[in-house]
Amino acid sequence: MKKLSCADLFTLEAYSAQRAAFREKVIAHKKNRRVQLGEHVTLNFEDRLTIHYQIQEMLRIERVFEAEGINDELAVYNPLIPDGTNWKATFMVEYEDAEERRVALERLVGIEHRVWLRVDSFPPVFAIADEDMERTTDKKTSAVHFLRFELTPPMIAAAKEGAALGVGIDLPAYRYSIGSLRETTRAALVKDLD
Repeated sequence: MKKLSCADLFTLEAYSAQRAAFREKVIAHKKNRRVQLGEHVTLNFEDRLTIHYQIQEMLRIERVFEAEGINDELAVYNPLIPDGTNWKATFMVEYEDAEERRVALERLVGIEHRVWLRVDSFPPVFAIADEDMERTTDKKTSAVHFLRFELTPPMIAAAKEGAALGVGIDLPAYRYSIGSLRETTRAALVKDLD
């Protein structure tokens, strides 16, 4: 999947004029890319459109309009766009209550390394987590992680041919799995593969 460049982005003025419509388009697009893993974990599979939106929002919030600042945002977010042989996702541990979240993040140390994705009957592919920086300590994990699921050519071929996709977490403190993602999600993810 092609990475974003300055030429792909809207100016702040142009983005302001079309933000509502662009946001609506992205929200609809994300519905098929969101996977709930139990009550407290969500995977949001990223692609070029979701990252385009994220960059535009960051530029808007920070009022960035100079080339250097725009290039900095591109450098941060472009690595989250799938490369054609993988899926990339933002992984979130979600607890509304701050104290409950604090306790959970202590209990779930290492969860980001126990998230897996399976193409049909192939062995599960465990996530490669947080390649940009370590987000977990010995005492607690982070509420947000960035994951990459790297696939083999046979897995990619099977996924393109309609193979079921499963996903789960295999951590003693948090086990959850979905044997087969719904078709709309499966189809959206297959589009990320070359």
